[in-house]
Order: sequence, then C-alpha cells, then structure tokens
Amino acid sequence: MTATPLQLLLAALAAAAGGAVNAIAGGGTLITFPTLLALGIPPIVANATSSVALWPGTVTSMWGYRRELQGARSWAVRFAIPSLAGGALGAMLLLRTSSERFSMLVPFLVLGATGLFILQGPLVGYLRARRARAAMAIDADAPAATALSAAPDSRVLAPPAVSLLIYQFVVSIYGGYFGAGMGILMLAALGFMGLVNIHQMNGLKNWGGTCINLVAVGIFAASDVVSWPIALVMAIGAGIGGYVASGLAQRVEQSTVRRLIIGIGLASGIWLLVERS
Repeated sequence: MTATPLQLLLAALAAAAGGAVNAIAGGGTLITFPTLLALGIPPIVANATSSVALWPGTVTSMWGYRRELQGARSWAVRFAIPSLAGGALGAMLLLRTSSERFSMLVPFLVLGATGLFILQGPLVGYLRARRARAAMAIDADAPAATALSAAPDSRVLAPPAVSLLIYQFVVSIYGGYFGAGMGILMLAALGFMGLVNIHQMNGLKNWGGTCINLVAVGIFAASDVVSWPIALVMAIGAGIGGYVASGLAQRVEQSTVRRLIIGIGLASGIWLLVERS
C-alpha cells in the first residue's frame, strides 16, 4: 500500500516510542500497533508491518542476554523447536483470517495484551522475591561454598519438561498471530517450572521470542501483507528510540513508563471497541 509522508512520519515517531519503552519496560507493540490502526492501516497489514519493523529490536535484546543462556543450552535448543513451529502456524493462521474477522478480534487482542502487561510487574516481583527467599534458605543451611554450588539459580539447567514445550508451542501460535504480551506468558511458564534466576529467564524468553518472530516475519515478508515503506521507517525509528532509551533506562522510573503503556493499551482497546460498535 502507498503511505503518505504524514503516515511515515507518525509511524516513525510511534516506532521510536515503542523502541524506547521496549528498552526500558517492554510493551512497545501496544504503542505501534494502535498507532498504525489510527493512521488508517488495515489491521492485518498493521500487525504484520509492526512485527517486521520491531523484530530487529527483538534480536538485539536477545543478544544482550546471550551470556545468561550459558548453562541453558539444552533449554535453548529445545525451546527453538516449538517456538519456530508455533510461530509459523500462528503467522499462517493470521494470513488465513479475513480482514473482517481480525478486525472483530483486534479490540480483545489489544485489551488482552494490556492485561498481560499489567500482570508482568507483579509476576516479576514475585519471582525475584522467591529467588531471594531460596537463596536465604540455602545460605542458612549450608556453608558459603556449598551454597554457591547448590543455589537454585545455577546457570546449569536440566532439560525442560515436555509439558513446558507443549505450552511454548501454544504461546508461539499466539505470538505468530499477534504477539503482544507473549513474553509474560513465557516468563510465567518458566517461573512455574521452578526457574528463579530472572536474568536467565529473560534470556530464554528473548530467545523464544526471537525464534517466534523470525519465522513469522519471514512468512509476512514473503506475503503481500507488509507495508514496506512504513516498516522501514519504523525500523529506523525503533532503532533510534531503543538506542537513546538504553542510556536512560537506569534513570527512568519503570513504573511511570508502565503506567503510560497501560493507559495507552486500555484507551486503544476501548476506542477500538467503540469504533467497532
């Protein structure tokens, strides 16, 4: 589709904001996707274009956590299989969904993703508190050297359970279809499986997201559902926003950014519901 200069400018600004909040707190899709809809981009094209534009940021985020995957090779390899398969299936389901049906689903997808984002903060806080309690219990019962080697947040992990891989496949279908909020679903599963090292969990989550988006973006790129002028300016904007925000991340209150994203997500979902009715 042909994009006007104003659409390109606003899409780039939205992507810069999305890249910035991804670097600080996550949830950039809840800014870019509703913005593209507001600019008159058809929902399926907006979803695919946003996925393509923000994927480079997913890769760089995963690369930043690469050291946290040391000792988790068995998880990373096994995680990749359901992530790639589910992401491909989700992307193909999106392409086989009519524009009318996807338009009906969009408000609920945005509101659902916002709900997942709201749960992210309490979940991460719970996981960090559980890690601290586990470390304190081990320190109380063992000498320091023994506690260090036996700590539950050790980098060396046993292979993941089959149930987790099945769950990851289902999450990946959602990720390939829409994607916003899939990270919190992966973090929740990793926490329930007993992992307590939040950095290692983020590394696995980012690796899974990279695999999901890789195959989905490939399928979208091979299909006629991506607005390439918009995708390219958004990729540039997201890169700039992420780079600038990475230097500010330690000085910005994440709670403030999270409240802003939640407000945007709720307002967008309600606006889409009202517009649909």
